[in-house]
Amino acid sequence: MEYLDGKRKSQKMSTTPCNIGLVGLGVMGRSLALNMASKGFQVAVYNYIPEVTREFLSDGKPGLNGTYSYQELAQCLERPRKVFLMVTAGAAVDQVIAELEKVLESGDVIIDGGNSDFHDTDRRCMQAASKGLLYIGTGVSGGEEGALKGPSLMPGGCPEAWPLVKPLLQAISAKVDDGTPCCDWVGSGGAGHFVKMVHNGIEYGDIELICECYQLMRDGLGMTNAQMQEAFSRWNHGDLDSYLIGITADILGKKDTEGRYILDTILDTAGQKGTGKWTVQAALDQGVPLSLISESVFARCLSSRKEERVSASALLDGPAKKILNLDLEDLRKALLAAKIVSYAQGFSLMDSASKQYRWNLDLGAVSLLWRGGCIIRSVFLGRIKDAYEKQPGLTNLMLSPWFRDTLAHGQAAWRRVVSEAVLHGIPVPSLSAGLNYYDGYRCARLPANLLQAQRDYFGAHTYERTDRPRGEFFHTEWL
Repeated sequence: MEYLDGKRKSQKMSTTPCNIGLVGLGVMGRSLALNMASKGFQVAVYNYIPEVTREFLSDGKPGLNGTYSYQELAQCLERPRKVFLMVTAGAAVDQVIAELEKVLESGDVIIDGGNSDFHDTDRRCMQAASKGLLYIGTGVSGGEEGALKGPSLMPGGCPEAWPLVKPLLQAISAKVDDGTPCCDWVGSGGAGHFVKMVHNGIEYGDIELICECYQLMRDGLGMTNAQMQEAFSRWNHGDLDSYLIGITADILGKKDTEGRYILDTILDTAGQKGTGKWTVQAALDQGVPLSLISESVFARCLSSRKEERVSASALLDGPAKKILNLDLEDLRKALLAAKIVSYAQGFSLMDSASKQYRWNLDLGAVSLLWRGGCIIRSVFLGRIKDAYEKQPGLTNLMLSPWFRDTLAHGQAAWRRVVSEAVLHGIPVPSLSAGLNYYDGYRCARLPANLLQAQRDYFGAHTYERTDRPRGEFFHTEWL
């Protein structure tokens, strides 16, 4: 068999039909292909640039078979065919699907493992069904290492497709200590990609909260990198034990060949690739307060305005720099409390969307998918699973006993941290947003009565009354 460009293959195609096809040999695609092959699957790989495929297979990796057209890819797959896409979200996915529709048959399965918008996944499920194809949109979390050694997978889409891909997806996923795979069916339509989107939103929150604690240590407590590394290493036990806390400790201790801390040489600007923004947009669509995660997204936006910030630092006054009146235990408690709020907001968003789209998400089961392989994996997630298992109708994670008690025990420290930061001019947008959400959620009477009066005054928008049943609306002639 020959390449389309006339060059003979340097690797022989297996005579045994391949179990899965994989399109897209970027960093994640390569790692997933190697993962699949390491689990004993025969994998047919394709990339739109032939040289990328040749280079990937140049050292004769077992279990991997190069293909150089969509037709060739389809021809070498066992039926029903299963094709895993690892291409850039958006138009590129639609382009690949259009090509696959020409060579696949009724009952074949397309799996999109990119960070696609869940609305697109909904649309593609219906489009595939009209062609007789089965479609899955799955979240994939864990980065390059996770993809290679075992990611967290969040599949959703066409339920009929799940039995066909379940053995493979669960085989390549991360496993927790008891062997349970971090992969299970999430729900129909775009449910899998929605859950992955919220996962990424919570990840934004986790990262920003850690960064704010780092700045408070560095600028507010005057700690050295070595001291901060020791603190984060100590925190990486108990309730804060997590992948992100662990890698933060590693980062703080890393030096270059000249003995400089690498962290101190990295420019303080960051961007966001889309899933954080989509999470905030989804929260607005659902009417779910997502203030901590939203501030985490905006913190990245502000960081990207480096030149403006440098100029402003010479023009805008702030308080004199002083050592904060805090200890590390205050910071630890504040971080844990704010982390609870971040997850509470994310799970409230998933609960709301599940009801609107009739996904019937099992929120406890979702937390189990994140216990291994993914970026936000932590011991914390087991407590979330227990909370929803004990209270299936739980409206907010903060109301579950362990979380409620932890917030009660940590709130004084949390308030001290935010107060000291504000008094000394150190920005803590997510720590403070989390505290404001906590106080707002526990407030039986908010000032929205004045808001409603103002709206009725200038726009005759009407209002409900405290002395009348809900659902009755009134208007006052304020003049």
